[in-house]
Amino acid sequence: MREILGRRRRLRFRRKARTARQDAAVTFAVEWDWPVLPGVGLEEPARAGSRMRQGAGRTERTGSGGATRWFGGGAGRPAGDDRPVRGDRGGRFGAEWFGGDRSGGATRTGEGQVCACPDPGCVVPGAHPFDPGLLAATTDERMVRWWWTRRPDAPIVLATGGRAPCAVSLPAVPGARALRALDAMGVRLGPVVATPTRWAILVAPYDLERLGELLYATDGVPSSLRFHGEGGYLLLPPSTTGTGQVGWARAPLAGSARPWLPDVEAVVDALVEASRTAPGGGSRLAY
Repeated sequence: MREILGRRRRLRFRRKARTARQDAAVTFAVEWDWPVLPGVGLEEPARAGSRMRQGAGRTERTGSGGATRWFGGGAGRPAGDDRPVRGDRGGRFGAEWFGGDRSGGATRTGEGQVCACPDPGCVVPGAHPFDPGLLAATTDERMVRWWWTRRPDAPIVLATGGRAPCAVSLPAVPGARALRALDAMGVRLGPVVATPTRWAILVAPYDLERLGELLYATDGVPSSLRFHGEGGYLLLPPSTTGTGQVGWARAPLAGSARPWLPDVEAVVDALVEASRTAPGGGSRLAY
C-alpha cells in the first residue's frame, strides 16, 4: 500500500513540475517577450545505449570535405565540483533552489542520466538546443505550448541577444561572492540564474562591439567567465541538466511585467574580480 501511495505522489509531483515548466515558458515568451525554445534534455543511460547500439557500425557524413564521425561508445558527463550556495525561492514559477540541505548541498536531479543528443561526449548534457535549433526560438504562445505539450520535460532555453536579455556567467562559488560584492556596492541587480556549478547574471542586451571595448579596458579576463550575447543561449528555471536543477539565485519580482536588467558595465568588474580570486583562478568550465 505504501509503495502505491508513494508512486501516486511521485506521479502528481511530476505532473505538477511539467505544468510549471510550460507555464514558465509561456510567461517568458508572452509576458516578457523573451524568445525561448525547448532544450535537448536528458534520458536514461539504458535508452541512450539502445540508441547507440542501433546506430553501431554507421557513420554520419559532416562537412563538404567528406569527413565522417563515428557514433558509439559510452556517454561521458563532466562532474562539477563547485559548492552551491542556497538562494531565493522561485516565486510564481515554483522553482525552489535545488531543495538542498542547510549545509548548502544541492540535490542533483540529473544524476544517472545522459544527454539525449547524438554526441556521446556532450560536455553540456541536456543544457543545449538540438531539435529544433536555436534559430527556432520564438515568443509565439501557440508554438511554445505545442512544444511543451509534446515534450513536457524539456529544459527552457533562452535565445540571448537582440531584444532579449544577455547574460554573464561564472562558476557558482565566485558567483555568490560577486553578488555579495555588488550588493555591498549598492548595484541594483535583476534575475540571477543558478545551477549547482554556475551562476548567470542577466543583463540588458549588448552587442559584440560594445562588449569588446569593455573587455579591452579590463586588466585580464579569467577564462571561466562566459558571455551569452547575440547568437548565444542560456537555460532558465525550472529546468534540469546533467549537473542538476536550474533555479533562481535571485528570482524575478512576483507580478513584474518584465524584469528590470542592469547594464553589463555595472557588473563585469565585480565578476572579473570574483573569478580571479576563486580557487584555481576560477577556471572551472563545467555547467
